[in-house]
Amino acid sequence: MRDGSLISDGDPAPVGDVFNKECPGRMIVEHITGRWSTLIIAALKPGPLRFFELRDKIDGVSEKMLSQKLRLLVRDGLIDRTVEPSVPPKVSYELSELGRGVSRPLDGLVRWIAANGHAVLAAQARHDKDS
Repeated sequence: MRDGSLISDGDPAPVGDVFNKECPGRMIVEHITGRWSTLIIAALKPGPLRFFELRDKIDGVSEKMLSQKLRLLVRDGLIDRTVEPSVPPKVSYELSELGRGVSRPLDGLVRWIAANGHAVLAAQARHDKDS
């Protein structure tokens, strides 16, 4: 056990070695950095939202995809799902403590994209013109 982490069958797992093809951390990278997951985490940073509020905030996400990604992020412990007993039940989603931790670097990425997106698009246009 290099870092004390275990996978479910009890075998040592190199969770922090994402360059190792056997690293379970690769799955975590995939779950967090996927387009919809990143947008869901960013959308929940200010506070809890209900499903339809998330759907409306994240333009272009289908209800099916949003449901799938929310289930995945809840399973990963990044989002808490709260069901209020009412008819119909009110379900809301918010970042867990773990999710708030990952939202900070993702927020930096979103801000970087806002500040540098035009430069990236200009570089793409130059590349495409020269190709």
